[in-house]
Amino acid sequence: MMESNFNKANDFKDLPIGVAGLIEKNKDATFYGIASGRSMEGVGIFDGDLLIIDRSVDVKLGDVIVAAYNGLFVCKIADLKNNLLLSASEEYPPVKVTKHDEYLFEGIVISSVRMHRGSVKSVV
Repeated sequence: MMESNFNKANDFKDLPIGVAGLIEKNKDATFYGIASGRSMEGVGIFDGDLLIIDRSVDVKLGDVIVAAYNGLFVCKIADLKNNLLLSASEEYPPVKVTKHDEYLFEGIVISSVRMHRGSVKSVV
């Protein structure tokens, strides 16, 4: 029989938590989104990935964040020193957030889940 190198985590099968309990640090402040586009592939976030976002975590320099920016919901890297929203790809330039922009910080991306068998978007 071929070895699969897959651990079923039998030691954890009787824990009284589901997947949400493993990834949600603060249930009341956690929400989910679906990544769209290729600008964050450099940090491992791909089009169609499920994002786990926590509103209760304080943002720090370099955190991956979700924000409402000029009518768009964006996922970017926070450059707090320079008021920039950075992509994780050189194909997308930094965006300077000014006082004239509509900007609302929504939360920190604390985790993401890759969809291996089709994306959420393609489910019929």
